[in-house]
Amino acid sequence: MTPHQSPISKHLLQDIAPWALIVDDHPLFCDALDLTLRSVAEFVEVRTADCLQSALTTLDTFKSPYLILLDLNLPDVSGLDGLMQLRRKSEESKIIVVSSMTDNTIINAAITSGAAGFVPKHSRRSVFKDAIDQIREGKIFTPPGFVKGSEGSAKDDTLRRLSSLTNQQARILNLICEGKLNKQIAFDLTIAETTVKAHVTAIMRKLGVQSRTQAVLVAHEANFSEVLPNRE
Repeated sequence: MTPHQSPISKHLLQDIAPWALIVDDHPLFCDALDLTLRSVAEFVEVRTADCLQSALTTLDTFKSPYLILLDLNLPDVSGLDGLMQLRRKSEESKIIVVSSMTDNTIINAAITSGAAGFVPKHSRRSVFKDAIDQIREGKIFTPPGFVKGSEGSAKDDTLRRLSSLTNQQARILNLICEGKLNKQIAFDLTIAETTVKAHVTAIMRKLGVQSRTQAVLVAHEANFSEVLPNRE
């Protein structure tokens, strides 16, 4: 537990001012974002997670935060999959992607995948304030200079389809991408093989594909690892 994270129960959080979750594996940057949120948005409780799994565990423990600040470049997730998992896990939360990658393609894909805003990683506090203010008004925040992508609605449609999967369907799709058969998936998830088959059928219908191979190819559309910084 970091100094700014007090031991606070899920029930108590339900009765106090909205809180925020920062998901980033750089401690110094987390501290800077913590101070920024307390300064420009008056959050009284700010928690941090250094990887996606830690964030998901936090969301299992506490009431959904009002705001999640998410870095796309995490050690245990690739591309937009982390954003999609957080959206499924905490549908009530507003997610702002905070990233050093400011390519229009990445920003557009993040917004299409459910982010409420995108803030370049080293923006001034005033930019974060503007983003939060606009999101509170029901708007989508994008940084100055952003040009909405016109590179085909096909990719946007793919991301929307992937975002529509339920948590269980997303888990099964990930296992399909690992090459596992229905029987193996059923064993891993402790469910009936007939249930897996039903989910696979629903997944293919949502993705608009006819085979497992095509589903895997579609899933890779959410992977932007080729433009992510090298973590080595």
